Amino acid sequence: MDVNGVGWIAAIIIGGFAGWLAEQFMKSEMGVFMNIILGIVGAIVLNAILAFAGMGFAGWLAYLIIGFIGACILIAVGRAARL
Repeated sequence: MDVNGVGWIAAIIIGGFAGWLAEQFMKSEMGVFMNIILGIVGAIVLNAILAFAGMGFAGWLAYLIIGFIGACILIAVGRAARL
């Protein structure tokens, strides 16, 4: 089973790295587990939005970039919901 062209283990590793990058970029304080969740969920959500728009991407680099952007969006939404 593949997730966006990468395996499940690679999705967890890349998702964690994407979440960590988003945490550093957005200057938020979250743990390792939350970084992994944000990276994976961000990649899934943004990939679904892009697929709905007719764009599809595959591979670990695309998963990293999409995960990073998706995690940044989720952090921003989370901050806006707290206010």
